[in-house]
Amino acid sequence: MDTSENFTLGVEEEYQIIDPQTHQLCGRASQIIKSASKILGEDIVQPELYSSQIEIATSVCQDLAEVRQELIRCRRTVIEAAKREGRVIGAAGIHPFSDWKQQQVTPKSRYQKLKQEFQQLISEMVIFGCHVHVGLQDRSLAIEVINRARIWLSVLLALAANSPFWLGQHTGYASYRTELWNRLPLTGPPLVFNDYEEYDNLVKALIATNVIEDATKIYWDIRLSEKFPTIEFRVADVCLTVEETVAIAGLIRGLARTCYQEAIHNTPFVAVRHELLRSAHWCAARYGLAGNLIDVIKERPVPAKDLVHQFLDYIHPALNEFGDWDEISSLVERILKQGNGAQRQMAVYQKTGSYDEVIEAIVAQTAQEVISSPLE
Repeated sequence: MDTSENFTLGVEEEYQIIDPQTHQLCGRASQIIKSASKILGEDIVQPELYSSQIEIATSVCQDLAEVRQELIRCRRTVIEAAKREGRVIGAAGIHPFSDWKQQQVTPKSRYQKLKQEFQQLISEMVIFGCHVHVGLQDRSLAIEVINRARIWLSVLLALAANSPFWLGQHTGYASYRTELWNRLPLTGPPLVFNDYEEYDNLVKALIATNVIEDATKIYWDIRLSEKFPTIEFRVADVCLTVEETVAIAGLIRGLARTCYQEAIHNTPFVAVRHELLRSAHWCAARYGLAGNLIDVIKERPVPAKDLVHQFLDYIHPALNEFGDWDEISSLVERILKQGNGAQRQMAVYQKTGSYDEVIEAIVAQTAQEVISSPLE
């Protein structure tokens, strides 16, 4: 394997802080962060936009085994810190019924500025995502990777979709988080760039026109990180279980490696129209794995399972290089069989008719294989 780029992994997850009696979101982030950071460190566990949210960021990981151990360690520590505060933790893209009107913005200048800038859109955006960073030092090559990877983001979204409810009603979407998020400017799939210079010129123009303060305010589903030498994939809802997050991280690294190989060999790629990609993302958010997805190359609808398998075939050589094929293909097949997070939430609601039972299921699956798993 080419070792000039090591394709490290880092994962960020955003969690819900929940009152176990009322099952509502509750703002105890500062206390939980203070407790958890004593074990994890201040760089690992951090506040988010609302005081009912908490974010973890793994250390830099060399392989999926490290990703799994880091996620288990982070989830376990946050869950135990929340328990000491009389709270529980849930990993879902949206809380099924808590009202955004009741949420308090974290008293931090960055978040206060966002509220001031985006007003009502930010007020309603009580959402929880998962971001995966893949190490790639060369930013010119990173743009080439983004150009190629953008056409597969809808498949990742469908697999990770985990937000079917909002304000106590079924939205009809597998990932309603995506639809809330995409109301902001500079979200969704990026355009194709001829080279890094064109990308850099766009960033400078956006800053010059006061659209953004800096490049961290570009919120595409895949972007260059401004903090780290990485490509950041931002398309996924936070996943219910560690194993699903590991699957998404493994798929993303396989995709990045595949696109990197194509870039260094100057393999031609199809510059799919932005309108078609946005439609593919909408379709993935709407139906998840339960309907058709859009094959943007052949420009036709296909059953979600078929496009997932097509994606696996595409990145199979890269997964083999990392030694991840057996693990990732098995995890993906498990998701296809048992359903993504949205389907499993829906199944609980259809069986019980109770959003409280949905919350109980979210909390239980968030801790699944976390509390009992040994840490190395």
